[in-house]
Amino acid sequence: MCVSMGPAEFSGTTLYMGRLHHPEHGLVHVLGYQNTAVNRADGPNAMLLHLPARGMTQDNFLDVGRSSDVLERMVEAVRPMPVAGRGMAWMGWEQPAYEVQVFEHDIYTVLLASDPTALPAALHRVPAHKRPVLDPELMRFYAERYPGYAMAVCCFDNTEAAQAKPLLMWYPPIDPDVLTAPALDAHTGRPPGMVGKVPVDHWVLFGSDEAPSGWGEPVDYNRRMRRRLRSFLPGEVRGEHFSGLLPNGDFALTHADLLAGGQGRVSRVAGPVG
Repeated sequence: MCVSMGPAEFSGTTLYMGRLHHPEHGLVHVLGYQNTAVNRADGPNAMLLHLPARGMTQDNFLDVGRSSDVLERMVEAVRPMPVAGRGMAWMGWEQPAYEVQVFEHDIYTVLLASDPTALPAALHRVPAHKRPVLDPELMRFYAERYPGYAMAVCCFDNTEAAQAKPLLMWYPPIDPDVLTAPALDAHTGRPPGMVGKVPVDHWVLFGSDEAPSGWGEPVDYNRRMRRRLRSFLPGEVRGEHFSGLLPNGDFALTHADLLAGGQGRVSRVAGPVG
């Protein structure tokens, strides 16, 4: 699962989507993302994440530090739950004044923009050994299908593909009542095919600070976890594993269904919900 700028193989994907009332930032969503990547391109590559966020900056990316196993610990918390690969139900942040931000995060050089079509012109700011080919047609695909979404292009050298720590980021959501995890699949640098099905191998996890005690499975975090990182994470999670062939798209679940225990209502959606 992933959209990449060149040939690549991605497996063992873990997605976390959470909602919380942060003491400093108010109501936010938190995305966690990790997979095993094998770069099949001859040179640099990049993975693309489209985010239903009302504006983002470098400060929205969280440093996991020594807690690089944070998503693995969430999976371990829910792993005894029944595996579900079939039977899914198909169902006032100011924008930054600049178009594209470019910054370093873990192994990645990240390009971040509210308008995907502005990204190709900023590629020269990426170090040459990490600079992929970016198809303008792919950027138009995102601009047309996901209007208003933030776009993160995470560029990496082909020697670094398997060395990445999990990505964790928070943002003010476009729709606070729907938790959406980016899960489009395309590994050619071209726009994703939206007809037919794609193979998936995903742990999909959810959390909420409004869930009552005992609602989910407690997560045994690293005791040395940084306090700032911990402030964005849930005490309990719920989740399941999805495998097999599913329609191309994202995973989405309403917050109300999440609190009601309705994980069976997780949907694959091919565009904004609502």
